[in-house]
Amino acid sequence: MFSFFASKHVQQGRQFVKDARKLLAYKRDLWSAAQVADFEAGIKRLELACGARGKDEVEAAVKALDETCGRFLPPPKDAGWRENCEVFLVAIVVALGVRTYFLQPFTIPTGSMWPTLNGIMGHPTTTEPPNFAVQIFDQAVRGRGWVNTVAEDDETVIGMEEQARFRFFTYAKVQTDKNTYTIHAPARTLADGFGVYPGKLLKKGEPIARGYVETGDHVFVDKFTYHFRTPQRADVFVFNTQKIAKMGNLGPPPKDPSQFYIKRLVGTPGDELRIAPPVLFINGERATGPEFARVMAGQDGYRGYSNVADINHPNGTVMQRPMDLLNTPDATVKIPEKRYWAQGDNSYHSSDSRDWGTVPQENIMGRGVFVYWPFGAHWGRIK
Repeated sequence: MFSFFASKHVQQGRQFVKDARKLLAYKRDLWSAAQVADFEAGIKRLELACGARGKDEVEAAVKALDETCGRFLPPPKDAGWRENCEVFLVAIVVALGVRTYFLQPFTIPTGSMWPTLNGIMGHPTTTEPPNFAVQIFDQAVRGRGWVNTVAEDDETVIGMEEQARFRFFTYAKVQTDKNTYTIHAPARTLADGFGVYPGKLLKKGEPIARGYVETGDHVFVDKFTYHFRTPQRADVFVFNTQKIAKMGNLGPPPKDPSQFYIKRLVGTPGDELRIAPPVLFINGERATGPEFARVMAGQDGYRGYSNVADINHPNGTVMQRPMDLLNTPDATVKIPEKRYWAQGDNSYHSSDSRDWGTVPQENIMGRGVFVYWPFGAHWGRIK
């Protein structure tokens, strides 16, 4: 009664009494008679202290009863592990929330955006790989994995099978008429970068694949911005290929119409496009902006925009095929509503809208905004 007018320490003491009585009711059948008596004595002492209203007496009684609780309620086994698990689970939930609504990591799979972004690419060398310490540094900092596989006999490659360990570590099984070799590189990289293909003749002691494989730029995709504005020209954007019908007829790649691609957005709804190599025209005017200018300049690895695609045969020959769309300097396309035109900056080595048409607006996942690994020239904001 009149607890509203009681001092703060008395109110807290009375609340502690209520909580202690609830705990006693919950634990009475589990504690011994001596424990119950000891706990009841502590509650009684606190009740008397609250009645006397002395601050020091109340605080002393609360402390004593709290110590009794500590004796009778020891911490659970592996409390530290449990706490760490809780922190870990919270971190996972937060990370999943960020990945779902804000930023999602993405790996550049091919060289279609080179030299703006690196895909998984093979680089042959004539010398053997460096020492183990340098290889570890290259892998951790540069995203560069070394390979050095030598033929054990005079033999012929009869097939290659790509496999993955733990869904992350991709490697290829190279089958010859005499041996099987495991090489830590995708099958396509072995063919395009190292010239390994069915029918190739190998000499004993000669390298099948020697050099390094770039694991591709790892980027963060901004999934948030496009909720508030429409995609714009020159954006590097990521989209799903599920509703692009022609994707299933191209391969390989992609051959599976359920992948994510990253390209440069060069046309928005209503735009009319034309390519007169090396220039891209948008609505009858030369494309403007630094992103388009450096591609059209044909310097520093860029070759301009093209009407054809290069086909590199592993034996070293290069053929060209016309694209399905924008395949002549006079050809034009008009982009429909809620559709976008995607092209790779590496125009001669890119399967893009020139092959399979426009990207539906609902397929777009977000903008590529930041290269977070490896720590090379591309690290930082994507331009």
